[in-house]
Amino acid sequence: MSDGPGVPGASRKTGVPLVIAAHGTRVEPGADECLRTVARVQRMLPDVDVRAGFVELTDPPIADALADVLARSADKQAVVVPLMLGSGGHVKSDIPEAITAGRLRVPGSAVVYGRHLGPDPRLRRVLVERAREAAAEWPLAETSAVILGRGTSLAQTNADHARLARLITEEAGFARAHLAFIQVTHPTLGEGLDEAYGAGARRIVVVPNYLFAGKLQNWTREQTAAWSQAHPDADVRIAGLIGDCDELATVVVERYHEALGRLQPGHGSPAYLAGLMLAGREVLVVGGGTVADRRVPILLEAGARVRLVAPEVTEGLAELAARGEIAWERRTFAGDLGQPWYVLALTDSPATNAEVARLAADARVFCVRGDDATGGTARTPAVGTVGGLTVGVLGDRTPQRSARARDAAVKAVGELD
Repeated sequence: MSDGPGVPGASRKTGVPLVIAAHGTRVEPGADECLRTVARVQRMLPDVDVRAGFVELTDPPIADALADVLARSADKQAVVVPLMLGSGGHVKSDIPEAITAGRLRVPGSAVVYGRHLGPDPRLRRVLVERAREAAAEWPLAETSAVILGRGTSLAQTNADHARLARLITEEAGFARAHLAFIQVTHPTLGEGLDEAYGAGARRIVVVPNYLFAGKLQNWTREQTAAWSQAHPDADVRIAGLIGDCDELATVVVERYHEALGRLQPGHGSPAYLAGLMLAGREVLVVGGGTVADRRVPILLEAGARVRLVAPEVTEGLAELAARGEIAWERRTFAGDLGQPWYVLALTDSPATNAEVARLAADARVFCVRGDDATGGTARTPAVGTVGGLTVGVLGDRTPQRSARARDAAVKAVGELD
């Protein structure tokens, strides 16, 4: 029995095996780049048997790759991580079916299915970089972007892409964002370009949210070329794909460790669980939206002196300020951190949150980033109280799962009394 592609000596590895479930393609550059990503992940996980399995078009199929690593594993365990940006049909149906088929070939085996890749802030930053590279000498404030997704029949997945489009445009600094999908749903790429053109854009960057070269990229080039021919007064460029890079491999590795925590009790959140004694100590909250509206009352219950910096706040926060329970500075954040004991960056602007987190790190003050947990130095648990106890769950960045675990823990503790 031979080792998987690019995984010499896989049978001697001691960690729980990882199968990276990819789409598959007949486009050779895309297939090669996918395997280079698998090899990059293998280098990051030297003690783990890392394999590629494919939904279609490329061998080996996911079920075959999974059955092989399970048979080799002393504990008959494995983790499967989908190399997919969105939670479409492959993530929801095809890969789980393949996992079942592979697991059934090895009686007594256990497999944990990890989260898909997107939307992840690190991959979003790669897309921003690709978009800026494509714009090159064009002034970004005079350039529009069409953020192009795969397209699916699942409304939530398409909605995730719409949110991604807005974030990329703001972070990259483009004049305006326009949404498009290459297949299945609307607006199509042509319709997205028409919308940008109708709004006055004559410099447009198409930003495909794809991993590797394949038929989607070919369609993107063909449709963009046809549209450009019909609109000779507009200049359209296509940004590069995410491709094989450290950021992509790092997200795969993180998904692996998250899933591993559900397989092995000794592996949990990367955060160190501790309780902060904030009574009488200043906490800086930047941003006055719904997340701050939930967090500030809990900080007050802990006795913290909350200083809130935001030009606008929710009605609940405004009432707290009117009663003198928090100090509200009605303005945008201007780099003045002060000397807080704890910081929460909760604005709608990723750039502002990143700046707050950077300043906090420089000052050696722990900071929670509401938009990107990996960009801060602290994380907020899902919390419940029962019988004079506080129960907190620091999870795998899957909020619904953490909330369910908290509820189960609160119920279990309550039954002890």
